[in-house]
Amino acid sequence: MATTDPAGVTFLGVRHHSPACARLVAATVERLRPAYVLVEGPADLNDRLDELLLDHELPIAVFTAYRDAGRRHASWSPFCAYSPEWVALTAGRAAGADVRFIDLPAWHPAFARRSNRYADADQRYAEAVARLCATLAVDNVDALWDHLFEIGPDEGISHRLAAYFDLLRGESEAGEDDAAREAYMARWVRAARARAGGRPVLVVTGGFHRPALVRLVADGPGEAGWPEVPAPDRDAVAGSYLVPYSFKRLDAFDGYQSGMPSPGYYQRLWEDGPQRAADGLVESVATRLRQRRQSVSTADLIAARTMAGGLARLRGHAHPARTDVLDGLVSALVTDALDQPLPWASRGRLAAGTHPAVVEMVAALSGDRTGRLHPQTPLPPLVHDVDAELDRHGISLDGDLQLDLTDAADLDRSRLLHRLRLLGVPGHIRDSGPMVGAQAVLAERWSARPAPDRLAEVIEAGGYGPTVLDAATALVEERITLTGGDVPGLATLLFDTALAGLREHSARALAALAGAVGAVTELPALGRALAVALGLWRHDRLLGSTGAAPLAAVIIAAVDRALWLAEGVHAATAPADRGRLAALVAVRDALRYAGPELGIGAGPALAVMGRITADPTAPPDLRGAALGFGWSLGGEEDPVRAVRAVAAPTVLGDWLAGLFALAREEVVDGDQTLIGVLDGLLGAMTAADFLVALPALRQAFGWFPPREREAVARHVLELHGASRSARTLLRLDADPVLVARARALDAEVDALLAREGLRSDGSDPDQEGALR
Repeated sequence: MATTDPAGVTFLGVRHHSPACARLVAATVERLRPAYVLVEGPADLNDRLDELLLDHELPIAVFTAYRDAGRRHASWSPFCAYSPEWVALTAGRAAGADVRFIDLPAWHPAFARRSNRYADADQRYAEAVARLCATLAVDNVDALWDHLFEIGPDEGISHRLAAYFDLLRGESEAGEDDAAREAYMARWVRAARARAGGRPVLVVTGGFHRPALVRLVADGPGEAGWPEVPAPDRDAVAGSYLVPYSFKRLDAFDGYQSGMPSPGYYQRLWEDGPQRAADGLVESVATRLRQRRQSVSTADLIAARTMAGGLARLRGHAHPARTDVLDGLVSALVTDALDQPLPWASRGRLAAGTHPAVVEMVAALSGDRTGRLHPQTPLPPLVHDVDAELDRHGISLDGDLQLDLTDAADLDRSRLLHRLRLLGVPGHIRDSGPMVGAQAVLAERWSARPAPDRLAEVIEAGGYGPTVLDAATALVEERITLTGGDVPGLATLLFDTALAGLREHSARALAALAGAVGAVTELPALGRALAVALGLWRHDRLLGSTGAAPLAAVIIAAVDRALWLAEGVHAATAPADRGRLAALVAVRDALRYAGPELGIGAGPALAVMGRITADPTAPPDLRGAALGFGWSLGGEEDPVRAVRAVAAPTVLGDWLAGLFALAREEVVDGDQTLIGVLDGLLGAMTAADFLVALPALRQAFGWFPPREREAVARHVLELHGASRSARTLLRLDADPVLVARARALDAEVDALLAREGLRSDGSDPDQEGALR
């Protein structure tokens, strides 16, 4: 790993966030006492190294934001205590060396496809890694790295690392972006060599870059001075700030692009060595499981440690590695069959359905440490403006808010909170308030939500501007540009800008939405746009969002196109689609609430719905919705006759989903004949047919809110002459699907017993139970 050229430059190629590499860097600095320590990192931060090296609590990161007319970029350069780059900076400065970053700034186009400077390039040499994993019988690059470097002795690690990175780079070509970075870093190394006067120069970079830098420095010309640091264009806004980071954000299991997962474990490894790290991991997992009321006995822990030690010996490890401990824990603590592969056998986020005990194991490895900046750390202006605005509006971070939107002061508070929401600044969550397409709501409720990463989020939002208003405005401008013709995105943005009181941008978003409505080909997308436009039209005086005339034009155009799209949907067996049903709800609401004032007659819509109802090629949910559409607007539809015509188990639930979506109130509050017919149809189904129909039926009845669902249950009880509480029907101790499957299994067992002559009308119930 360490290569020294004749002029005294020592190249250390490292894996980012590796304790073994960090130890090697510290030992090399101590041995060489170099004149210069050059580190892969943003060269535009060299004038601010004193700020970076304040007494922060790690992990922290350098956050960089860049914005110009054509590009928006945000990235992070994270550091924890065992990051080799951090150790190079701190140990180098302690040894009296001149420490410098030598890589291009994070906003440079060379990083356009990266959100993390220190993301390892494993995908570029995946083939070589795969061969090594197969040869050494390990699952992935993380287990391979631990096997080769983290668990073994420090003696000889330099040569092992050099061989490893030479093999990987020897089979991989650098892309144009990496080539530009390496050429720039080589210039810094040559300049330092010229200035060192024969004293050692230490270069610490990712292992992928080391072979290229050795060649470029040896073959390149001398440098008269330090390379110029690139500056952003005049019309660009770029800035870098330190932000608190957390082990959760650093963890590969949470989606981070680093080379090392499980930062909590590697922190232990850095501080205490592999054996104590393994013991601490077992204790941490046991503590987490016990806190969640999971049974973990002393015998289980002994078994886990014994298994981990046995696996370590079998795999040739002097001490248990991370995967040895995890595999031992799974063997001792998980007795159920696992539906998902163990997460440490691959890379990336935890898969849905991961066993809860395994989730806790991964969490224990991740750790819960959150960094903290030194009080003297400069912060972007937005941090101070957010605090000042909250104070000016009397908003506390530890108190809930109930706002009256008809009151000017409360409306201003609401707009500030919505601007912060747009910027992703945590602190409050909106529980209720104006919603798209809903009745006019005059109140809003926000709950305080303390967030440990709030400061980091505010600093990162500072990349948009120095004040809340400037930052929110810049963010909305960017989103309008990036959203393009995405109608649901434009609709959401339109509503958000109205809630945030950004009138100019509401008008721009509305203009973009109006231009895109005519080209929409998907009914759910158009329904979202119509619901937003209708909601703003009805809330216009309250929110002061936009003029009524532009909104009216969008509503009229969206209703016309939605009817055209709905009649063109043909898929006779398609399952219920909540998006297209919501679109028809928006059309009905537009006719109901805006039709008379905007001159939208119900006749054409009812004619379309009549044709859909009678069209056998239309999806069942759309046919049910079309009938409910007319029924909810006072038409002469006969839902009882219609439901009898679609009684098949494979169709009934989807058809009812459409009917209930459009005519909930009519079903609950009107003539109860329909509920009686449904009760009869469902009661007549065999267990097998009911099991087929059940998923769609559950989706259909999901359109009823709890109060209306209770009313339906009450009507069912009245039909059967029962006097019990309707709420008891809504609270099953078991999953309804499981109950239905159990009933179907009972029926199959009964049929089998009858077929084999083991059951008759006079059979002994005890004998039958024993047979079962």
